[in-house]
Amino acid sequence: MANKTLGTRQKLVFRLDPAQSKPRNPVAALAKRGGAGSHQKNAAALRQAQKQALKKLPIDTEQD
Repeated sequence: MANKTLGTRQKLVFRLDPAQSKPRNPVAALAKRGGAGSHQKNAAALRQAQKQALKKLPIDTEQD
């Protein structure tokens, strides 16, 4: 007996992609295409950026 497992081994099956039953979400397609995301920084982010910019300014100290 050569190889007994050949007959009982799982057969190779080619699977095709199933047809989509419902249409895709058009909003998700538009968001994936680009241009989606936050458009403007919120107030806290702007305040933090201004605070950091203020710290970067040179301090003018007049010494006599």
